[in-house]
Amino acid sequence: MPTIRKRGDGQYHVQIRKRGYPTQTKTFTKEADARRWATIIESEMERGVFVSRTEAEATLVKDVLQRYADEVLPTKRSEQSDKSRIKTLLNAFGDYRMASLTSTQIAKFRDQRLQVVGPQSVIHEINLLNRVLKTATMDWGIALPGGLPTAQVRKPTKPRGRDRRVAEAEIAKICSTTESAELRTIIVLAVETGMRRNELASLTWDDIDLTKQTAHLPNTKTDVPRTVPLSKAAVKALKLLGHQNEGRVFSLQAESISQAFERACAPHRANIAGVRFHDLRHEATSRLFEKGLNVMEVAAITGHKTLDMLKRYTHLKAEDLAKKLK
Repeated sequence: MPTIRKRGDGQYHVQIRKRGYPTQTKTFTKEADARRWATIIESEMERGVFVSRTEAEATLVKDVLQRYADEVLPTKRSEQSDKSRIKTLLNAFGDYRMASLTSTQIAKFRDQRLQVVGPQSVIHEINLLNRVLKTATMDWGIALPGGLPTAQVRKPTKPRGRDRRVAEAEIAKICSTTESAELRTIIVLAVETGMRRNELASLTWDDIDLTKQTAHLPNTKTDVPRTVPLSKAAVKALKLLGHQNEGRVFSLQAESISQAFERACAPHRANIAGVRFHDLRHEATSRLFEKGLNVMEVAAITGHKTLDMLKRYTHLKAEDLAKKLK
């Protein structure tokens, strides 16, 4: 039975002692609240589902978010983008106690954010919050009695994948417009191999074997190294750039690649609208299928981990498919 006593300051102190469980204590200003809490805790102990709330009740969400930013994010490739998401989560949930965070609050956050940003951005934010809470529960010993509230929230429907195909004439026009030999080479490699922007930016000459026509990528978005075959066009582009014995292939950083590509597509230059650098990866994936490669072969080149993601990046032309029909 719980012990409830009224203290000299008028508050009610509750103590619950049960064999097999740590002693639970809490103080309330109202006796009714004290008895209600005691009934809930004792019932959970009787049913064998009790989880101590002490740590979760004493910890603010902002403390957990900050600890995750300091200790975990530096080990992730998504550190920079997640730092911005951490700020958004701090503003929304920072002052809540871990124990008081509910799925209803997260669902409200989802709906409010959808008025400001797209569904994919909201999905990234909720996924990050889920990872933070999971780390706090599994690694830092901050148990959440009701489980992860993020697991009980319906995520926004993912937007349809972009279906922008980049025509050969458009690629040629962009390459002829830019004054950057590096960007021309990067564009060719992106279309021929489907490499991601960060993968291209981090390429070193040690990674490239022009004799075997391969480029090894030790660091990828999925943390799974892969070796990408280079087409004759890709090898030619690298040779024209000027093969070196060591060092990075490109001086352009990832963000600089996108900025240079946007400038080349601007109205006063190539004048090509509605295309992003990442569309070249879509184009490359579609072209690999059009060359007759199967799913496993394309995934080995592009590094896609799931068929669903591979489908989002693939936009085959109906006229080409019609030619295969009898």
